[in-house]
Amino acid sequence: MFLRLSYLHYLFIAFRQQLSPVPSCERVLVLQCCYVCFYVALYYNVIIAWSLFYLGNSFQFPLPWEQCPLDVATNDTVKECAASSPTSYFWFRKALNITNSIDDSGELNPIMTGCLLAAWTIVSLAMIKGIKSSARVMYFSTVFPYVVLFIFLIRGLMLDGAIDGITYMFYPKLEIWGSVQVWRQAATQVFFALGLGYGSVIAYSSYNPINNNCHRDALMVSCINFMTSVLASLVVFVVLGFRAKNIALRCVAKNLGLLSSMASHGSDEHWWPWFNMSDPSSVSLTEYREWYSHYSPTVGPNITDCSLEEEMNKGIEGTGLAFIAFTEVMALFPASPFWSTLFFLMLLNLGLSTMFGTMQGILTPLMDNFSLLGRHRTALTVSSCALGFLIGILFTQRSGNYFVTMFDDYSATLPLVIVVIFETISVAWVYGTDRFLDDIEVMLKWRPPVVYKYLWKYVCLLAMVGLLAASLLRMVFKRPTYTAWNQNTGSEMTLEYPGWALGMIIMLIVLASLPVPIGYIHSTWKSRQLRHAHSEEGAGPEVHRELYTKCNSTEQLDSSSHRRAPSEEDEARPRTVFQPMGSEHYRLLPQQQEDEDEEQDTGV
Repeated sequence: MFLRLSYLHYLFIAFRQQLSPVPSCERVLVLQCCYVCFYVALYYNVIIAWSLFYLGNSFQFPLPWEQCPLDVATNDTVKECAASSPTSYFWFRKALNITNSIDDSGELNPIMTGCLLAAWTIVSLAMIKGIKSSARVMYFSTVFPYVVLFIFLIRGLMLDGAIDGITYMFYPKLEIWGSVQVWRQAATQVFFALGLGYGSVIAYSSYNPINNNCHRDALMVSCINFMTSVLASLVVFVVLGFRAKNIALRCVAKNLGLLSSMASHGSDEHWWPWFNMSDPSSVSLTEYREWYSHYSPTVGPNITDCSLEEEMNKGIEGTGLAFIAFTEVMALFPASPFWSTLFFLMLLNLGLSTMFGTMQGILTPLMDNFSLLGRHRTALTVSSCALGFLIGILFTQRSGNYFVTMFDDYSATLPLVIVVIFETISVAWVYGTDRFLDDIEVMLKWRPPVVYKYLWKYVCLLAMVGLLAASLLRMVFKRPTYTAWNQNTGSEMTLEYPGWALGMIIMLIVLASLPVPIGYIHSTWKSRQLRHAHSEEGAGPEVHRELYTKCNSTEQLDSSSHRRAPSEEDEARPRTVFQPMGSEHYRLLPQQQEDEDEEQDTGV
């Protein structure tokens, strides 16, 4: 995080103020960040559209996902809902109207298409006025989720099963540490939370002054992100613990009903429970499990165990966590529409704040690298959002949720790792950590600890390369799968991606990684062209000397003892220096132009 906030801040100061010649490879990395941001924006705004849909349905009492609907033909509960749950049915059938597989695309979902249009319209209007406007909006969109999270945490701690959920959260499970999928998802979460590999950190840091304390910012952002993750995890596991406890108690009530039915038919067994079977509410989960552990071999297959741990182990991840688990819990709260409205307002705020940063990571590099686009910011913003909506229609068809999963798993995760690897290599090995720390020392007026040098060069780089290699090997030896919804059984099932979908996955990864090799080839070609041109003009080997070298800022720039006579080639090359303005301030001096007839007076 410090590497991005410092070096990329320095890089963008160079872009904006022409502090020094900017290496073309860094421009390529910035454009690749822009490319990945566009991928993420395409499917992330669909989640905002889903939040808008649920927010609109929250102004009803009772909530539409509290009970299963009736089949008009049979006047009975809809089979799909009876086989699953009201919240799962509402999500998969009413909201998504999902197909049984990715092969069956189905027609467009008109309601979700309208919600997607509304989501892109909101983002477009918020981004038109630029960084100042989006910053004002983000003051509210950043603080409001914390308020809601604390409210949900306080309310959740009062629920039965909350302590069980928190215990499950902090209980380590070392056996899953060897899973590549776990580490890949953890890396994705870190990248999303800290903005690593995105253009959003680059874009926002480019507006800072050159003497901004990026080291302090990096530590603050990392610590705040850690505490936010702990707070959000507490809320999630409190809710999941309450949900798992309710499912387990319903299981106990169902089994006691079967036992009561057996007793009513005159069956008298020695293994009858010692508690009151006619009143399931008086039987605790611990009592039932103690009885079942003693007599499970003799009670028959119809009587099952009811384990809270097993329900927690099943887990719910991805979109199901917000749109199935949380909606199910909120339906059990008193005044459920209030809690549902509060939750989806928070989700909408989180999504919009992320989209603002993502869009800033798309627009800022384009405007900085292409002057024509920079002069037409409004047109660029509107056209980018319109393009995002048109491509996003892919996600509003009935099979759109499967494409959201595909993009989330493969178009962002692996390209993000690739981007960060190339950034680390370019800074730590190509540019050089010592030179990098020298630049930071100029900005901060003090030199960061040397431990950063070894973290950047070895620890972080090896960890990311290992993660990337393990992920690619897993894709090769184990065919990628996705979770599909079976309408007939009312349950989820795991399916392998078909051949055309695998081709699409490979294309997404390759396209997101193309800017780096293309930029390298282009840079090499230009370098050879430059060498060829200079060789024809009789230029010496000085052409390839370093563009700038380390110097002590305390040295007097006019000291004749450290100055050599400038050559004609040096006079022709643009250069920038700092003029001392006391011990704390520097100001940039104008550059020399190649076509100037006379040397400018820089005032040094």
